[in-house]
Amino acid sequence: MKFRGIYTPVITPHDEHGGIDESAFSAQIEHLIEAGVNGIIVGGSTGEYYAQSIEERVRMAQLAANCIAGRVPLIVGTGAIRLPDSVEVAEAAKKMQADAIMISTPPYAVPTERENALNALAIDRVADLPVMLYNFPGRMGVNMGEEFLDRVGRSKNFCAIKESSGDINRVHLLAGNYPHIQMSCGMDDQALEYFAWGAKSWVCGGSNFLPQEHIALYQACVVEGDFNKGRRIMSAMMPLMHLLEQGGKFIQTIKYGVELAGRHAGPPRPPLKPLNKDDKRALEQVVRVLKTTITSIQSGN
Repeated sequence: MKFRGIYTPVITPHDEHGGIDESAFSAQIEHLIEAGVNGIIVGGSTGEYYAQSIEERVRMAQLAANCIAGRVPLIVGTGAIRLPDSVEVAEAAKKMQADAIMISTPPYAVPTERENALNALAIDRVADLPVMLYNFPGRMGVNMGEEFLDRVGRSKNFCAIKESSGDINRVHLLAGNYPHIQMSCGMDDQALEYFAWGAKSWVCGGSNFLPQEHIALYQACVVEGDFNKGRRIMSAMMPLMHLLEQGGKFIQTIKYGVELAGRHAGPPRPPLKPLNKDDKRALEQVVRVLKTTITSIQSGN
């Protein structure tokens, strides 16, 4: 499977009691497809998978599959502390004919590279679908290092990695030593650097509410190869990246961004709380300036 373009890890809209708003979820997916994103990821951290039961996760994946109906690829996240839970989600992904699965390191356990690879290979055997790895040592406590990558490389299914380490040396390593594993940007404030090093896709939570602007950066850098234009767009997006990557309120910010765009997102599930008034005003200002600036850049000004 070739990963190209913008892949949105879709949010999970909630009602005021924390229940899943299925109609708002379907509406969000519909909006993203109409906006031109290249794929949908369900069951990612942006979708608050960690606060959901396995039954809820499978239900959300099936809803997404029904809504997408083959129009864009569907990637199902299998991340979980327990291997049996990841296997159950992977089995469901295969049954619903998802296009790929996403495999992350089990959090908190701190497995060795060998243990982590065997865990990933066990999930792969069940699904037998293309795999996008998700390397996020800041959350999981473990890096998907060279031993891990060499071991999972024994399966042809491991064809991409969402790299969210924030370590630019990892980008160099993947580009130079693992060209057979497609590198996908998973660190929003480094998107320009990823594209310069050959990444052809970007998994970006902010595309939940600013899909056209994220597509604009991808278009400039990857499609047009115009990094002068890309730097201008990236400069306009950096205030948003700082809010998302450095503010410590990633999911809350994404969900309020969706509300700003006129769609229902609802509150995050505990322990997270919605943004306060100051944070909301900060995002409103950033979005307003960002949209105006990128529109101007695209018009040739």
